[in-house]
Amino acid sequence: MRTWTPQEIASAAGARLAWAPPTAAGPERVVVDSRQAGPGVLFVALKGASADGGEFAPAALAAGAWGVLTTAAHAQVAPPPPAGAVLAADDPLQALQRLAAAWRGALGAKVIGVTGSTGKTSTKDLIGAVLTPHRRTVTSRANFNTEIGLPLEVLAAPAGTEVLVLEMGMRGSGQIAELAAIARPDVGVIVNVGPVHLELLKTVEAVAAAKAELICGLRAGATAVIPAGEARLDAYLREDVTIVTFGDDGDVRLLASEPDHVEIEMHGRRLTLGVDFTQAHFRRNLLAAVAAADAVGVTASGRVEAALTPGRGQRIRLPNGVTLIDDCYNANPMSMRAALDDLAQAAGEAQQGRRVAILGEMLELGPRARQFHAEIGRHAGEAGVDLLVTVGPLAQAIADSYRGEAYMVKDAAEAAAIVPGLLARNDFVLVKGSRGVGLERVCRALSGGSDC
Repeated sequence: MRTWTPQEIASAAGARLAWAPPTAAGPERVVVDSRQAGPGVLFVALKGASADGGEFAPAALAAGAWGVLTTAAHAQVAPPPPAGAVLAADDPLQALQRLAAAWRGALGAKVIGVTGSTGKTSTKDLIGAVLTPHRRTVTSRANFNTEIGLPLEVLAAPAGTEVLVLEMGMRGSGQIAELAAIARPDVGVIVNVGPVHLELLKTVEAVAAAKAELICGLRAGATAVIPAGEARLDAYLREDVTIVTFGDDGDVRLLASEPDHVEIEMHGRRLTLGVDFTQAHFRRNLLAAVAAADAVGVTASGRVEAALTPGRGQRIRLPNGVTLIDDCYNANPMSMRAALDDLAQAAGEAQQGRRVAILGEMLELGPRARQFHAEIGRHAGEAGVDLLVTVGPLAQAIADSYRGEAYMVKDAAEAAAIVPGLLARNDFVLVKGSRGVGLERVCRALSGGSDC
């Protein structure tokens, strides 16, 4: 946006330019945190649950910000210093989204939108890894997948970006549609559909409908990449959108899986890719990544070196000989099962050490929450878990259905206090739970204080 004038910025945002700075250039980046305001920065003042960002507009201008985008009321009470632009809008969030949509159009980049009940972040990272050797690619940062975060990631993409990969999260119906309207993706990837956000959405079928908003938001001629055999998406498929399936019996499927490479069949072509990860669910997500890359004209090749976002299943060898599987970012029944299977795989590959699972509550599962937790306890037993620690009241149902050595603690602080003393050299330790449980505290305790 550096080449856009203040007038063009205001017009794109649907805002009024209340004060124009002396410079004719536009901002270099956009933020919604006034503490990040400074030269070259446009601060968008949003109203939150506890504070109105417009109150911090004067401080942002005083810090040398390129300008502020705020409500008309705050624009009037905060006369700008000579260097800062002031843009006024009835709804600053809507103005932010409109500005992002305009910048997305100006970029001329291909856009890939990624959603799913679990694994969307790792799939986004894998798409970036496949594309980066071939195209100037930008992938969204972790957590920037909401009605606020996604516009910021679009606006952070520099001129010259060829492919923009955006994660799309949701907590209820209508939210993916809102994100798709801003991003206007050329490719929509739905990694999977499962039991998440059931307190609000009630059924997995409603989850599927919410995820399918990405398919509905695609332009005619775009591509949707979906799991093979996912019947809950059938009602939302479109004749004017190319459908590519991945997984067993899909258009893109795994032919062979070796420790250092995989062989993939895609539309009759055979691809061999080097990989540095063995997790089965990551390799399945790689199929979706390969399909998405193909949809924007890139055939995956060579070695896929994915820098996965922290907290999404990285295996970390600790100095005391313990292998930590850091999956503490979030959890639902699908991802919990996959993580337990990964724990079994990792310990099986090493052929030594116990399988230890530190499992926190899975939140937002509605009236069947206890049943979902009990099912995970049974799966832990099937995965050969030798030692189980559950964290939180709901997670006690995991321990109740698990037949083995188990400890039940009330919170992450108590888990962090007892877990290090339960471990022995060569143990493999999975740490996983919903974000609200805060199991990164356990990861820090195990790794000597470093963040997950």
